[in-house]
Amino acid sequence: MTETSSQSAQQPLRQGLLMLMAVATGLTVASNYYAQPLLAVIGRQIGLSTTDAGFIVTTAQVSYAIGLLFLVPLGDRLERRNLISGMTALSAMGLAISALATSPAQLLLGTAISGVFSVVAQLLVPLAATLASPKQRGRAVGVVMSGLLLGVLLARTFAGALAALGSWRIVYWAAFVAVGAMAIALWRVLPPGRPAERLGYGALLGSIWTLFREEPAFRLRSALGGLSFCTFAMLWTALTFLLSAPPFDYSPATIGLFGLIGAAGALAANQAGRLADRGHGALATTWALVLLVASWLVLCAGHLSLWLLVIGIVVMDLAIQALQVSNQSVIYKLRPEARGRLTAGYMTAYFIGGSIGSAIAAAAYPRIGWTGVCALATGVSLVALLVWALLREKRARTVRN
Repeated sequence: MTETSSQSAQQPLRQGLLMLMAVATGLTVASNYYAQPLLAVIGRQIGLSTTDAGFIVTTAQVSYAIGLLFLVPLGDRLERRNLISGMTALSAMGLAISALATSPAQLLLGTAISGVFSVVAQLLVPLAATLASPKQRGRAVGVVMSGLLLGVLLARTFAGALAALGSWRIVYWAAFVAVGAMAIALWRVLPPGRPAERLGYGALLGSIWTLFREEPAFRLRSALGGLSFCTFAMLWTALTFLLSAPPFDYSPATIGLFGLIGAAGALAANQAGRLADRGHGALATTWALVLLVASWLVLCAGHLSLWLLVIGIVVMDLAIQALQVSNQSVIYKLRPEARGRLTAGYMTAYFIGGSIGSAIAAAAYPRIGWTGVCALATGVSLVALLVWALLREKRARTVRN
C-alpha cells in the first residue's frame, strides 16, 4: 500500500478538499482555452492570419499532450503535494509570458509552457480517486472532472468578458494571479504522501506502453476518449470562426458566453460517476456515444439557426463529459498503483485527439466552411460509436463496469 493510500484509509476525502481540487483542475486546464474566443483579435494585433491564429489552440493542446506523457507519470513516483503545487506555479509563469508577448513566437512560448505544466489537472484526478473510498470513487472522479469541464468551457466566457473591458492581455494577467494563488493553496492543503513506486524515470515511462499492451480496456477507453475529444475541439475551434463572421458578427465577449451553454455538461459528470459506482458504466458509455452522434446531426444545421446551435452544444457537452467520467472510472479500477500512468496514457490519447481536431477545423473551415467541418466531425463520432459496438463483446470479457 502506498503512503497516500494509507492516509486515504485514515482520513477520508473531505468535501472541502474535493471541491478545492475541482476548482484547481478547472483553473489550470482553462489556460489552454482562453485564446479560443480571442483568435481574431489576437491575430490582428500580433500579425497572424485566421488559419495561423488557430494554431495557438493547437500549440496548447500539443504541449498539454507532451506534459501528459512526460510529467503525469511522475505522480506514481514523486511526493504529490510538492509536485502538484510546483507544476501549478510553473503554469502560472507561462501565463505571465503570454501576457507580456509582443510577437507570435513569444505568445506560442508562453502557451506551450502553461500548457505543459497545466497537466497538473491530471494529477489531481487520480489523486481524488486514491483518496476517495471505493464506493465513492466514481463520484469523486465526477466532481473533479466537473471542475475540469467547467474550466474548459468557462475559460471562453471569462476570456471574452475580460477582453471586452480592455486588451486580451488582461485575460492572461488575471489567470496568472488566480493560478499562482492556487499553487500556494494546494501546497498548504493537500495531504503529503509519496507513492511506493520506485521505478526509474525511463522505466516509468516505458511501463505506460506495457499497460497499453496488457490492458485491452485501457486501449479501448483511450481510443474512445481521443475520438470524442477530437470532435469537441473541432466544434470550439470552428465555432469561433462561425460566430465572428456574418450573419452573426459576434464580439469576443459574446462568443465567450457560449461557454456557459456548454457548462450544462458538468451535470453529466456526477450522474455518470454515480452510474459507474453502481456498475452501469457500459450503459453510460453507450448513451454518451449515441448522444455525441446526435449532437453533430443537429450542429450541421447550426449555421441556419441559433437555437439549433445551442441545442447541439448542450447535447455534445453532456455526451463528452459522461463518456469521460465513464472511461476514467473504468481505467482506475484496472491497476490502482499505476493510476498516474493510466491517466498519462489515456489523457495523452485524449489530447492528441483534441490537437488533431483543432488543426483539422482550423485548416478545413476556410475551405469547406461550417457544414463541411460538421460533416467531418459526424464521421469521427460514428467511428467512435462503431469501435464501441464492435468491441463490446471483447470489452465485456476483459473488464467489469
